[in-house]
Formats: sequence, structure tokens, C-alpha cells
Amino acid sequence: MNESHRILPRSGTAFPLREGERLVVSDPEGCQVADLLAFGRFDLREVISNGRTLDYEETIRLTTGNRLWSNRSRVLLTIEEDTVGAHDFLLTPCSEDTFRHFYPDKPVHRGCFGNLAEALSPWGVTPDMIPVAFNCFMNVPIAADGTIRVEPPLSKPGDRIAFRAEEDLIVGLTACSAYASNGGTFKPIDYRIER
Repeated sequence: MNESHRILPRSGTAFPLREGERLVVSDPEGCQVADLLAFGRFDLREVISNGRTLDYEETIRLTTGNRLWSNRSRVLLTIEEDTVGAHDFLLTPCSEDTFRHFYPDKPVHRGCFGNLAEALSPWGVTPDMIPVAFNCFMNVPIAADGTIRVEPPLSKPGDRIAFRAEEDLIVGLTACSAYASNGGTFKPIDYRIER
């Protein structure tokens, strides 16, 4: 059974994903980022790694066919489908400190970091264990001089990215809370696990 689940705006969840299962993350309304983390199900010290991934995949533009690697140089997820082609694996999950730094005139929110910490806590993940997330649909152009900026996602309603689990995992997933990441609005994220 491939039941669809909805992550409400500015919230997050965590769940097990078994080896061979397919995780489909979709943007039902468009222009919304989803932060994704993956930990080894039986050893939480193994975790998704942006450094290993960018090194081994030799690109910062990860899409269909690319793999997401762990800190132990093992593949955790393979991207099987991608209707957007623009995601980020450079920037850390937004947090209370992010809001104080970038949005001093807006209310402080715990952000994706806080949402991931709460959702992953029952699985034994502590805040200090949270690494850089794979930011589905996040649009982070890099200028020739190396400057980065965050622009609204290119995702349209119904766009999706699908991952195949290469190991038994615990996944954390959010509907991002940062203003710039989502074009100034906050919307839900949908996901389903295909067995």
C-alpha cells in the first residue's frame, strides 16, 4: 500500500525507510522546499553527507541517477526520478539562529532544524547529530565569483523527486520554514513510500 502523507507548513516528520523502498517527495502547491535527512537505521552514526556526495558524484546539481552518500562512503539513497532538477545540498537546515541572522524583523521560528530535532528524537537522534540536509526543490544559484543566493524554488504544483533506499534508514523530512527558501510563503509537502 502506497499511502500518501502530508507534512503541514513549517513542520516535519520522521519515519523508517527500508532497503529497496521508494520515497516520493512532492510539492503539491509549488514553490516549497523540503529538507531531507537520512540516518542508518541500525547505526545512527552513519548519516547522509553533503561532502561525500558532492565529492563522489562530482557535481552540485544532483538529479536523476545521482546518489546520496553517507559519512562512511556508502550510498544511502539513489535519485530515481526528478521533475524539477534544482535542489540544494550546501545550506544547513534553517534554525532559530537563521531567523535571527537573516530575518531580524520577523518572528523567530525553530525552523527545519528544530522540526527535524523533534521528529527524529524518538529514534535517538540528538540535535548535535543533525548534518546538512538535502534540500529538495531549494533553488541556490552560485555566481561566477562564488557568491550564493537563495531564490524561490522552481517547483510547480505536483512536481516530485523520488529516492530508492539502498540501506535501511531513518528519514527526517520537513516542509521548510524559511521565508527566502519558499518565496515568502509556507505550504505543505506530500510524501509516500512505495513498497
